[in-house]
Amino acid sequence: MSPTPLLVLDVVGLTPRLLRHMPHLSALAASGSQAPLDPVLPAVTCSVQSTFLTGTTPAEHGIVGNGWYFRDLGEVLLWRQHNRLVAGDKIWDAARRAHPGYTVANICWWYAMGADTDWTVTPRPVYHADGRKEPDCYTRPPALHDELTSKFGTFPLFSYWGPGAGIASSQWITDATRHVLATRNPDLTLAYLPHLDYDLQRYGPDDPRSHRAAAELDAVLAPLLDDARAEGRTVVALSEYGITRAERPVDINRALRRAGLLQVHTQDGMEYLDPTTSRAFAVADHQIAHVYVRRPQDLDAARDALDGLPGIDRLLDDTGKKAHHLDHPRAGDLVAVAEPDAWFTYYYWLDDARAPDFARMVEIHRKPGYDPAELFMDPLDPYVKLRAASALARKKLGLRYRMAVVPLDPSPVRGSHGRLPASDDDGPLLLSSTPHAVGDRIAATDVKSLLLRLAGLGTPDATTGERTP
Repeated sequence: MSPTPLLVLDVVGLTPRLLRHMPHLSALAASGSQAPLDPVLPAVTCSVQSTFLTGTTPAEHGIVGNGWYFRDLGEVLLWRQHNRLVAGDKIWDAARRAHPGYTVANICWWYAMGADTDWTVTPRPVYHADGRKEPDCYTRPPALHDELTSKFGTFPLFSYWGPGAGIASSQWITDATRHVLATRNPDLTLAYLPHLDYDLQRYGPDDPRSHRAAAELDAVLAPLLDDARAEGRTVVALSEYGITRAERPVDINRALRRAGLLQVHTQDGMEYLDPTTSRAFAVADHQIAHVYVRRPQDLDAARDALDGLPGIDRLLDDTGKKAHHLDHPRAGDLVAVAEPDAWFTYYYWLDDARAPDFARMVEIHRKPGYDPAELFMDPLDPYVKLRAASALARKKLGLRYRMAVVPLDPSPVRGSHGRLPASDDDGPLLLSSTPHAVGDRIAATDVKSLLLRLAGLGTPDATTGERTP
């Protein structure tokens, strides 16, 4: 008996409040089922997606955030892409034990590279030898790349993140998903739709522009939902977190530096974080910050530097991390949780004149922490649009260019996430086209088993391969 085909949509930032502005997804929920979803801490993309796909917590799968300090390398690295970083039994492993030959397409879910899926599409810029960065994507098999780009154009990287982030990237991903469904017919298709991440962080979840973004994404999804219905494909739409209003930046690294714990080194007048010599520093990740302490005897000093810092709700020690299933070697020695209206900056310099040049750029791989200011052009620079246009002109001529438009002032940010939600209205949720698929609520750790049940595969035992309901 063939499994029931599934389409799983990761609609980033979807909450009950936003669902009211999304008629097509609302109709899916009304004819099917929906429930609040309890995420894991931290409630950030890489951690929650890994929980969905493995059914385990960060303490087990090891994805303690969107990035962390790689102690064996002496480097902070965010937004890695290799699936081997995620430990545990993935949903496709379990499905193939129950049904050999089960096929899976991953359209832009994280840790896609190296995953044992049949079809893969993930953003992957071209990094030219002269320093230029060009939009592109990685696909598996390779031939799918030219197939998608000839049909839908180059992957719109600069609308996927940065000041120009908008609907074009989610439109491209939706089109690519429809194409893969029509031409490959996978048993399981995972599609990541990031559009709500942008305006909700820019303006906050209650701003009319955020409501318009929800309606805009819903309209883009409508043809895909129609395709799934026509093909008899079960649809699950879920979110990793809800974005709540947060407009108080917390400079956690500056506090550690003022306490004499964080060290920098200087090159060409610019300061760079030196994690290998710092007694303590933080990897900021929205409303969570992993604080790495070099020596046990410095733990109390780090705690003292952060205790009472406005915007910090609590510091998790070993006991606290274990209670929140975050006790993994990759986690910080302390984990700071922001207050509901606050979020953590990565900034470590004390004088903007000494900030590294990447601070004013969209540079997700060089910054030692997450930077939502990358969603903005510097409002204090009267020539920012002119300089951006000049950089784009150089880019079109094939010349090296420097798009230094990001503000060093984090105050425009109005929304964040990472804490566990205080209410269901502001938290993530799961929708299914299948009536009674979920009960009163569902935990992120139960999503994997739910998807296997909806596919008609049950939950295979990891040892015997026998299915259980």
